[in-house]
Amino acid sequence: MDKWLEELEPIVVHQNLKVPYRYSMGATASKFFTEIRDHKRILGLRCPKCCLVFVPPRSSCGRCFSPLEEWVEVSDKGMLQTYTIVHYSTAVQPIPPPLIYGVIQLDGADTGLAHLISETDYERLRIGMRLQAVFKEGRSGNMLDIKYFKPIG
Repeated sequence: MDKWLEELEPIVVHQNLKVPYRYSMGATASKFFTEIRDHKRILGLRCPKCCLVFVPPRSSCGRCFSPLEEWVEVSDKGMLQTYTIVHYSTAVQPIPPPLIYGVIQLDGADTGLAHLISETDYERLRIGMRLQAVFKEGRSGNMLDIKYFKPIG
């Protein structure tokens, strides 16, 4: 080893580093988010073999591994499958706490979509309650184009 390296004292610097980047969502996610952005429509993909409808869509069936190509429109209404209430803050949360994350099975879909729930008291939440998507006015092509889901009925 070089002698000059042995005599160096390491310096440690603590800092936050921001690394901006861009990525492609791919064809499946791009179509899903474009439909929400441009038409307020939620689409899923139906499996040709087992007929499951996946929302959010994916390129292959999670049950039988068949490629998925048949787009179907599903409802913006559905049933709450599960939820959690978050009381602490992190940098990745889209709104300040307390907030509710739920998994909603939209009518016409066989899988659940994780999203925010609002316009309700925490005490009124129930598994099985009906919810409806509320879309943002200025949409940009991502999951937060659905602002949140709210109880109906």
